[in-house]
Amino acid sequence: MTYKMRLYLNRMHQFDSNVCVAVNHTSQYRLIRDCFRVASRLGDGVFWYGLMAGILLIKGAEGLVSVLHMAVAGLIGTLLYKWLKGKTLRPRPYEVRQDIWLTGTPLDKFSFPSGHTLHAVVFGVVALSYYPQLSMIVIPFIVMVALSRVVLGLHYPSDVLAGALIGAAIAALSFLVI
Repeated sequence: MTYKMRLYLNRMHQFDSNVCVAVNHTSQYRLIRDCFRVASRLGDGVFWYGLMAGILLIKGAEGLVSVLHMAVAGLIGTLLYKWLKGKTLRPRPYEVRQDIWLTGTPLDKFSFPSGHTLHAVVFGVVALSYYPQLSMIVIPFIVMVALSRVVLGLHYPSDVLAGALIGAAIAALSFLVI
């Protein structure tokens, strides 16, 4: 790797780290911290499983295709993000910087990519392709889940961005198969 490339990557990491600290420090306010803890907890799957159950209850058999699509895309997302975390082994921000406040509970050891964000985007994109009328609920929820990961000290912004891009790619590719 050339000197210029290392310098560029170092600057990108420093920027990523500084943004992480600035966003994370908003968690000093109880309302913000609690709001993002709830979003994160719902992003553990609770919101998405509830949405899929709601679709089945309201749409019946007609909703089965969309729910199965969400489930298969989500499973692929789980396999991919777990594999990536095992390959990259990026420590979480609170483990690297003492000025990051951990105010959430990590589900696993590593940071890259954000599995919560990946799944929020996968489930959200697939759900909205079938039911665009849900956009007023689903889009803000996706944003809240993504932001929660940085606010709670669990991820760098680049982890969240990567999770969102990977989630969008999985969702897009899933439409080619279905």
